[in-house]
Amino acid sequence: MYTDGLGCRLAYEYLQEGRLDRIWELDEELFALSLARETREGTKRIGEQMTKLCTVLYAFPVLEAYGQRIREKKCFGHPAVVFALVCHELNISLEGAISACLYAAVSSLIQNAVRAIPLGQTDGQKILLHSQTILRELVPLIEILGPEDLGRSLPGLEIAQMRHEQLHVRLFMS
Repeated sequence: MYTDGLGCRLAYEYLQEGRLDRIWELDEELFALSLARETREGTKRIGEQMTKLCTVLYAFPVLEAYGQRIREKKCFGHPAVVFALVCHELNISLEGAISACLYAAVSSLIQNAVRAIPLGQTDGQKILLHSQTILRELVPLIEILGPEDLGRSLPGLEIAQMRHEQLHVRLFMS
């Protein structure tokens, strides 16, 4: 959670500073910070698809450059970077960009839970609604973190993702 939110914030700030080189480096760092292979690959696919979709929707040169770097295998593609690039170009505030990125991450986890355990859509939406308070509290915390804080994660979730890679019956690709 911190990694995606912080990655989004840093990419947004680097774009404000005109530091595309730092965005490309951040992309590589975010890819490397996903310890589970399938999580890395899944995040890469999601980032690549988000970039393709957003490039169709918006004619933003920086987003097109990111997509080109992904196609040339110079960048991996990460959803947090895409959120930052799109939000910045749409003049959405930094706080709004971080909030949107965190919401998307939590929503994705909840949808996985709805499919994986006996949890109905309504209960999933209730959890998502209740998570809003926590997400609002996270944004100011992420705003004060530094680049050295990238990689803060939930070790239990990372371990579960690595174990999932070895299962004979699989629920999710990422």
